[in-house]
Amino acid sequence: MEQNSLAATVRAKLLGLHDAEARVAQVVLDQGARLVHLSVSDVAGLAGTSASTVVRSCRRLGFGGYQELKIAAARETPPEPRDELDPLTATVRAAREALGGLETTLSRADLGAAAEAINEAGRVLMAATGLSGAVAVDAAYRLRALGLPVDLPPDPLTAHLAAELLPERSVCLAISHSGATRSTVETARRARAAGARVVAITSYTSSPLVEESTWALVGGGQDLVLGMEAVAGRLAHLTIVDALSMILLGLGGGRAERAVSASADVTADHSY
Repeated sequence: MEQNSLAATVRAKLLGLHDAEARVAQVVLDQGARLVHLSVSDVAGLAGTSASTVVRSCRRLGFGGYQELKIAAARETPPEPRDELDPLTATVRAAREALGGLETTLSRADLGAAAEAINEAGRVLMAATGLSGAVAVDAAYRLRALGLPVDLPPDPLTAHLAAELLPERSVCLAISHSGATRSTVETARRARAAGARVVAITSYTSSPLVEESTWALVGGGQDLVLGMEAVAGRLAHLTIVDALSMILLGLGGGRAERAVSASADVTADHSY
């Protein structure tokens, strides 16, 4: 595991953990590099659970046991205390962590396979709402600028209808921080039932959306700010969209080149 990837690994799996396991995961996030000085009993005490639950939680997080987790923690840079950070510094640090963690949580194989499916799609249906809607608008523009047929419905009801009527070789690109937004998950479910493949961009490895997905592109799990997804998560999702776009530019050949050229001309027409 690379340096400073422990937090990304843990955040990506948080939603799939039970209560006691989630408390252990939170201790891991809070302690970071300081875990090397803690025994399994110390972590159990901090999490209010048993040592056996700590070991089981380590395995649920993808480690062989507590010792393997401590080795990963030893590679971490000790974090600055949160109460010593001003809001701007804290936000920038969270953004760096989210972007740095992408190389740990995002499967390159899934990214490539998803790009190939989108490149071959007869239609790409976007599904997102709330703060993820802005990421979907960005993704739709980029895919259209690569010459791909994109449908960005204005509301969940229209999205559900569009999903029901998808033609063959379609892809539903569903974006949700939590992976548990009911309308987005329902669009993905209907698209899958219609025979489409589903590409999810989300922050957690376990969620209702991931269960409906052919490929889950994971990155950006962060705490909520004022009850809303932190900007760090959206930056990670936009970065995934950019990575998809770069792969699609190579896959699209002449079609993509002509579309990019047309996009540049349109942009120039709207500039002074």
